Amino acid sequence: MNNNKLVELYDELDDIESESRNSARTTKKRQSKKQEMDARLFIRAQEHSRAFKFTYQAARFEEAWLADTLAELADQLWITDVLRKAKAGKEASVYLCKPGPAARGSEFVAAKVYRPRMLRNLKKDQVYRDGRTDLDSDGHKVYKEADLHAIAKRSVYGEELRHQSWIAHEFAAMERLFAAGADIPRPYARSGNAIVMDFVGDALGSAPTLNEVQLEHDEARPLFERVMRNVELLLAHGYIHGDLSAYNILYWEGQVKLIDFPQVVAPQDNRNALRIFLRDVTRLCEYFSRQGVDSNPRRQAEEMWTRCGYHLREEIHPRDLDPESSRDRAVWLEQNKNGGSKA
Repeated sequence: MNNNKLVELYDELDDIESESRNSARTTKKRQSKKQEMDARLFIRAQEHSRAFKFTYQAARFEEAWLADTLAELADQLWITDVLRKAKAGKEASVYLCKPGPAARGSEFVAAKVYRPRMLRNLKKDQVYRDGRTDLDSDGHKVYKEADLHAIAKRSVYGEELRHQSWIAHEFAAMERLFAAGADIPRPYARSGNAIVMDFVGDALGSAPTLNEVQLEHDEARPLFERVMRNVELLLAHGYIHGDLSAYNILYWEGQVKLIDFPQVVAPQDNRNALRIFLRDVTRLCEYFSRQGVDSNPRRQAEEMWTRCGYHLREEIHPRDLDPESSRDRAVWLEQNKNGGSKA
Protein backbone atom coordinates (compact mmCIF):
# COMPACT_ATOMS: atom_id res chain seq x y z
CA MET A 1 0.00 0.00 0.00
CA ASN A 2 1.45 3.40 -0.94
CA ASN A 3 1.54 6.33 1.49
CA ASN A 4 -1.46 8.09 -0.06
CA LYS A 5 -3.74 5.07 0.33
CA LEU A 6 -2.52 4.50 3.87
CA VAL A 7 -3.20 8.12 4.78
CA GLU A 8 -6.71 7.88 3.37
CA LEU A 9 -7.27 4.78 5.50
CA TYR A 10 -5.94 6.57 8.59
CA ASP A 11 -8.20 9.55 7.97
CA GLU A 12 -11.30 7.44 7.52
CA LEU A 13 -10.51 5.46 10.65
CA ASP A 14 -10.03 8.71 12.57
CA ASP A 15 -13.35 10.05 11.32
CA ILE A 16 -15.13 6.86 12.31
CA GLU A 17 -13.55 6.81 15.77
CA SER A 18 -14.34 10.49 16.31
CA GLU A 19 -17.96 9.97 15.42
CA SER A 20 -18.10 6.94 17.68
CA ARG A 21 -16.86 8.98 20.64
CA ASN A 22 -19.30 11.81 19.98
CA SER A 23 -22.34 9.59 19.66
CA ALA A 24 -23.92 7.61 22.45
CA ARG A 25 -25.02 4.98 20.00
CA THR A 26 -23.19 3.77 16.89
CA THR A 27 -25.05 1.97 14.16
CA LYS A 28 -24.26 -1.65 13.44
CA LYS A 29 -23.42 -0.67 9.85
CA ARG A 30 -20.76 1.80 11.01
CA GLN A 31 -19.38 -0.66 13.54
CA SER A 32 -19.09 -3.23 10.78
CA LYS A 33 -17.30 -0.75 8.50
CA LYS A 34 -14.82 0.16 11.24
CA GLN A 35 -14.11 -3.49 11.96
CA GLU A 36 -13.56 -4.14 8.27
CA MET A 37 -11.11 -1.26 7.95
CA ASP A 38 -9.36 -2.25 11.18
CA ALA A 39 -8.86 -5.70 9.70
CA ARG A 40 -7.53 -4.32 6.39
CA LEU A 41 -4.93 -2.18 8.11
CA PHE A 42 -3.95 -5.01 10.45
CA ILE A 43 -3.39 -7.28 7.44
CA ARG A 44 -1.31 -4.58 5.76
CA ALA A 45 0.78 -4.21 8.93
CA GLN A 46 1.41 -7.93 8.91
CA GLU A 47 2.53 -7.81 5.27
CA HIS A 48 4.99 -5.02 6.00
CA SER A 49 6.23 -6.53 9.23
CA ARG A 50 7.29 -9.68 7.39
CA ALA A 51 9.59 -7.52 5.26
CA PHE A 52 10.83 -5.26 8.08
CA LYS A 53 10.59 -6.59 11.61
CA PHE A 54 11.31 -4.33 14.58
CA THR A 55 11.46 -4.73 18.33
CA TYR A 56 9.23 -1.78 19.21
CA GLN A 57 5.72 -2.96 19.98
CA ALA A 58 3.75 -0.38 18.06
CA ALA A 59 0.00 0.02 18.04
CA ARG A 60 -1.73 -1.59 15.11
CA PHE A 61 -2.03 1.47 12.85
CA GLU A 62 1.31 2.90 13.94
CA GLU A 63 2.97 -0.38 13.03
CA ALA A 64 1.67 -0.21 9.47
CA TRP A 65 2.76 3.42 9.07
CA LEU A 66 6.23 2.76 10.48
CA ALA A 67 6.79 -0.32 8.36
CA ASP A 68 5.68 1.49 5.23
CA THR A 69 7.71 4.62 6.02
CA LEU A 70 10.94 3.03 7.24
CA ALA A 71 11.20 0.01 4.94
CA GLU A 72 13.29 1.84 2.33
CA LEU A 73 15.68 3.23 4.96
CA ALA A 74 16.07 -0.30 6.33
CA ASP A 75 16.76 -1.59 2.82
CA GLN A 76 19.45 1.09 2.47
CA LEU A 77 21.00 -0.15 5.76
CA TRP A 78 20.57 3.09 7.66
CA ILE A 79 18.56 1.30 10.34
CA THR A 80 18.20 -2.35 11.30
CA ASP A 81 15.67 -2.12 14.14
CA VAL A 82 13.22 0.26 15.79
CA LEU A 83 13.77 -0.10 19.52
CA ARG A 84 11.30 2.33 21.05
CA LYS A 85 9.42 5.57 20.61
CA ALA A 86 11.61 8.29 22.11
CA LYS A 87 9.31 11.29 21.73
CA ALA A 88 5.85 11.92 20.36
CA GLY A 89 4.86 15.24 18.85
CA LYS A 90 1.96 16.86 17.01
CA GLU A 91 3.79 16.83 13.68
CA ALA A 92 6.21 13.94 14.06
CA SER A 93 7.46 11.27 16.43
CA VAL A 94 11.07 10.32 17.04
CA TYR A 95 12.08 6.66 17.32
CA LEU A 96 15.24 5.22 18.82
CA CYS A 97 16.73 2.90 16.22
CA LYS A 98 19.62 0.51 15.92
CA PRO A 99 21.89 1.76 13.11
CA GLY A 100 22.83 -0.25 10.07
CA PRO A 101 26.25 -0.41 8.38
CA ALA A 102 25.51 2.81 6.46
CA ALA A 103 25.47 4.74 9.76
CA ARG A 104 28.52 3.10 11.26
CA GLY A 105 30.05 5.03 14.12
CA SER A 106 26.72 5.83 15.76
CA GLU A 107 25.60 3.80 18.75
CA PHE A 108 22.00 4.76 18.03
CA VAL A 109 20.20 6.73 15.35
CA ALA A 110 16.91 8.59 15.46
CA ALA A 111 14.16 8.22 12.89
CA LYS A 112 11.98 11.30 12.81
CA VAL A 113 8.73 10.11 11.28
CA TYR A 114 6.08 12.62 10.29
CA ARG A 115 2.50 11.68 11.03
CA PRO A 116 0.27 10.83 8.06
CA ARG A 117 -2.32 13.42 9.03
CA MET A 118 0.30 16.10 8.40
CA LEU A 119 -0.46 15.65 4.71
CA ARG A 120 -3.71 17.54 5.23
CA ASN A 121 -3.07 19.48 8.43
CA LEU A 122 -0.35 21.98 7.47
CA LYS A 123 -1.74 25.13 9.03
CA LYS A 124 -0.44 28.63 9.71
CA ASP A 125 2.74 27.91 7.78
CA GLN A 126 2.44 30.60 5.13
CA VAL A 127 4.60 33.03 7.08
CA TYR A 128 7.46 30.53 6.79
CA ARG A 129 6.78 29.61 3.16
CA ASP A 130 6.92 33.22 1.99
CA GLY A 131 9.63 33.44 -0.67
CA ARG A 132 10.49 29.77 -0.30
CA THR A 133 11.04 27.45 -3.25
CA ASP A 134 8.97 24.28 -3.14
CA LEU A 135 11.01 21.07 -3.23
CA ASP A 136 9.99 17.61 -4.36
CA SER A 137 10.54 14.35 -2.48
CA ASP A 138 14.11 14.18 -3.81
CA GLY A 139 14.92 17.72 -2.65
CA HIS A 140 14.81 19.20 -6.16
CA LYS A 141 12.99 22.39 -7.07
CA VAL A 142 9.38 21.88 -8.16
CA TYR A 143 9.08 23.46 -11.59
CA LYS A 144 6.21 21.65 -13.37
CA GLU A 145 3.33 24.05 -13.89
CA ALA A 146 0.76 21.41 -12.95
CA ASP A 147 2.53 20.75 -9.62
CA LEU A 148 2.84 24.45 -8.82
CA HIS A 149 -0.83 24.93 -9.65
CA ALA A 150 -1.81 22.03 -7.36
CA ILE A 151 0.23 23.57 -4.53
CA ALA A 152 -1.37 26.98 -5.03
CA LYS A 153 -4.88 25.46 -5.14
CA ARG A 154 -4.10 23.27 -2.10
CA SER A 155 -5.64 20.22 -3.72
CA VAL A 156 -5.11 16.78 -2.18
CA TYR A 157 -2.13 16.28 -4.48
CA GLY A 158 -0.92 19.80 -3.78
CA GLU A 159 -1.04 19.21 -0.05
CA GLU A 160 1.08 16.10 -0.49
CA LEU A 161 3.63 18.16 -2.43
CA ARG A 162 3.62 20.84 0.27
CA HIS A 163 4.17 18.19 2.93
CA GLN A 164 7.10 16.65 1.07
CA SER A 165 8.59 20.11 0.51
CA TRP A 166 8.34 20.80 4.24
CA ILE A 167 10.40 17.71 5.06
CA ALA A 168 12.82 18.22 2.16
CA HIS A 169 13.64 21.71 3.42
CA GLU A 170 14.37 20.34 6.88
CA PHE A 171 16.77 17.71 5.58
CA ALA A 172 18.51 20.12 3.17
CA ALA A 173 18.99 22.67 5.95
CA MET A 174 20.35 20.04 8.33
CA GLU A 175 22.86 18.79 5.76
CA ARG A 176 24.17 22.27 5.06
CA LEU A 177 24.26 23.39 8.68
CA PHE A 178 25.95 20.23 9.95
CA ALA A 179 28.64 20.67 7.29
CA ALA A 180 29.04 24.28 8.45
CA GLY A 181 29.72 23.17 12.02
CA ALA A 182 26.38 23.89 13.66
CA ASP A 183 25.49 22.03 16.85
CA ILE A 184 22.77 19.81 15.39
CA PRO A 185 22.32 16.04 15.11
CA ARG A 186 24.15 14.63 12.11
CA PRO A 187 21.63 13.96 9.32
CA TYR A 188 22.11 10.67 7.50
CA ALA A 189 19.26 10.07 5.08
CA ARG A 190 15.72 10.96 4.17
CA SER A 191 13.00 8.84 2.60
CA GLY A 192 9.39 9.90 2.18
CA ASN A 193 8.06 10.96 5.57
CA ALA A 194 11.17 10.14 7.61
CA ILE A 195 14.62 11.54 8.35
CA VAL A 196 17.38 9.47 9.95
CA MET A 197 19.90 11.33 12.10
CA ASP A 198 22.16 10.83 15.08
CA PHE A 199 20.27 10.07 18.28
CA VAL A 200 20.99 12.46 21.15
CA GLY A 201 20.61 10.48 24.35
CA ASP A 202 21.15 6.87 25.34
CA ALA A 203 19.37 3.53 25.39
CA LEU A 204 17.09 4.74 28.17
CA GLY A 205 15.72 7.69 26.26
CA SER A 206 16.35 10.92 24.41
CA ALA A 207 18.08 13.97 25.80
CA PRO A 208 15.84 16.49 27.58
CA THR A 209 15.09 19.82 25.98
CA LEU A 210 16.50 22.95 27.56
CA ASN A 211 13.12 23.96 28.96
CA GLU A 212 13.26 20.83 31.13
CA VAL A 213 16.69 21.69 32.54
CA GLN A 214 17.78 23.93 35.39
CA LEU A 215 21.34 24.88 34.44
CA GLU A 216 24.19 25.15 36.88
CA HIS A 217 25.21 28.75 37.53
CA ASP A 218 28.65 28.35 35.96
CA GLU A 219 27.33 26.74 32.74
CA ALA A 220 24.46 29.10 31.94
CA ARG A 221 26.54 31.90 30.41
CA PRO A 222 28.79 29.61 28.28
CA LEU A 223 25.73 27.76 26.95
CA PHE A 224 23.97 31.04 26.19
CA GLU A 225 26.97 32.16 24.16
CA ARG A 226 27.14 28.78 22.44
CA VAL A 227 23.48 28.93 21.45
CA MET A 228 23.87 32.48 20.14
CA ARG A 229 26.92 31.40 18.15
CA ASN A 230 24.72 28.78 16.50
CA VAL A 231 21.96 31.30 15.81
CA GLU A 232 24.46 33.56 14.07
CA LEU A 233 26.04 30.65 12.20
CA LEU A 234 22.59 29.77 10.83
CA LEU A 235 22.04 33.36 9.77
CA ALA A 236 25.46 33.57 8.11
CA HIS A 237 24.55 30.52 6.01
CA GLY A 238 21.18 31.88 4.95
CA TYR A 239 18.88 30.37 7.57
CA ILE A 240 16.65 31.51 10.39
CA HIS A 241 15.32 28.63 12.47
CA GLY A 242 11.86 30.19 12.68
CA ASP A 243 10.61 28.36 15.77
CA LEU A 244 13.62 28.40 18.04
CA SER A 245 13.20 28.27 21.78
CA ALA A 246 14.30 26.17 24.74
CA TYR A 247 11.79 23.56 23.52
CA ASN A 248 13.81 22.96 20.33
CA ILE A 249 17.26 22.61 21.86
CA LEU A 250 18.44 19.32 23.35
CA TYR A 251 20.76 19.27 26.37
CA TRP A 252 23.07 16.29 26.80
CA GLU A 253 26.22 15.95 28.89
CA GLY A 254 26.71 19.69 29.07
CA GLN A 255 26.26 20.27 25.33
CA VAL A 256 23.39 21.58 23.21
CA LYS A 257 21.91 20.39 19.92
CA LEU A 258 19.42 22.45 17.93
CA ILE A 259 16.58 20.44 16.38
CA ASP A 260 13.41 20.78 14.26
CA PHE A 261 14.16 22.68 11.06
CA PRO A 262 11.19 22.18 8.67
CA GLN A 263 10.10 25.82 8.94
CA VAL A 264 13.53 27.39 8.31
CA VAL A 265 13.33 30.86 6.77
CA ALA A 266 15.66 32.44 4.22
CA PRO A 267 16.41 35.97 5.50
CA GLN A 268 16.99 37.36 2.00
CA ASP A 269 13.68 36.00 0.63
CA ASN A 270 11.11 36.12 3.43
CA ARG A 271 9.44 39.48 4.01
CA ASN A 272 8.94 38.69 7.70
CA ALA A 273 12.50 37.49 8.25
CA LEU A 274 13.66 40.16 10.68
CA ARG A 275 10.57 39.84 12.88
CA ILE A 276 10.91 36.04 12.92
CA PHE A 277 14.58 36.31 13.77
CA LEU A 278 13.90 38.75 16.61
CA ARG A 279 11.24 36.40 17.98
CA ASP A 280 13.70 33.47 18.00
CA VAL A 281 16.36 35.48 19.80
CA THR A 282 13.87 36.92 22.31
CA ARG A 283 12.59 33.47 23.26
CA LEU A 284 16.10 32.24 23.87
CA CYS A 285 17.04 35.28 25.93
CA GLU A 286 13.91 34.86 28.03
CA TYR A 287 14.89 31.28 28.88
CA PHE A 288 18.46 32.18 29.76
CA SER A 289 17.31 35.15 31.84
CA ARG A 290 15.56 32.62 34.07
CA GLN A 291 18.93 30.86 34.33
CA GLY A 292 20.58 34.06 35.55
CA VAL A 293 21.96 35.37 32.23
CA ASP A 294 21.21 39.03 31.55
CA SER A 295 20.91 40.11 27.93
CA ASN A 296 19.22 42.58 25.62
CA PRO A 297 17.31 40.50 23.01
CA ARG A 298 16.78 43.31 20.51
CA ARG A 299 20.35 44.49 20.65
CA GLN A 300 21.60 40.90 20.46
CA ALA A 301 19.46 40.23 17.39
CA GLU A 302 20.29 43.50 15.65
CA GLU A 303 24.03 43.07 16.12
CA MET A 304 23.95 39.57 14.63
CA TRP A 305 21.69 40.77 11.81
CA THR A 306 24.01 43.57 10.77
CA ARG A 307 27.18 41.50 11.19
CA CYS A 308 25.75 39.09 8.62
CA GLY A 309 25.21 41.95 6.18
CA TYR A 310 21.47 42.51 6.52
CA HIS A 311 19.77 45.89 6.93
CA LEU A 312 17.68 46.68 10.00
CA ARG A 313 15.18 49.06 8.42
CA GLU A 314 11.89 47.72 7.22
CA GLU A 315 12.28 47.62 3.46
CA ILE A 316 9.82 47.00 0.68
CA HIS A 317 10.45 43.61 -0.84
CA PRO A 318 10.85 43.58 -4.64
CA ARG A 319 7.95 41.11 -4.91
CA ASP A 320 5.70 43.92 -3.63
CA LEU A 321 6.82 46.38 -6.31
CA ASP A 322 5.55 46.80 -9.85
CA PRO A 323 8.49 47.00 -12.31
CA GLU A 324 6.23 48.84 -14.76
CA SER A 325 5.50 51.61 -12.25
CA SER A 326 7.87 54.60 -12.31
CA ARG A 327 6.97 55.35 -8.68
CA ASP A 328 7.82 51.78 -7.59
CA ARG A 329 11.07 51.88 -9.54
CA ALA A 330 11.97 55.12 -7.77
CA VAL A 331 11.26 53.53 -4.40
CA TRP A 332 13.53 50.60 -5.27
CA LEU A 333 16.35 52.86 -6.45
CA GLU A 334 16.12 55.00 -3.30
CA GLN A 335 16.04 51.93 -1.11
CA ASN A 336 19.19 50.53 -2.72
CA LYS A 337 21.19 53.66 -3.46
CA ASN A 338 23.71 52.85 -0.76
CA GLY A 339 24.79 49.54 -2.19
CA GLY A 340 21.64 47.49 -1.84
CA SER A 341 20.34 45.27 0.90
CA LYS A 342 20.35 41.53 1.52
CA ALA A 343 17.09 41.76 3.43
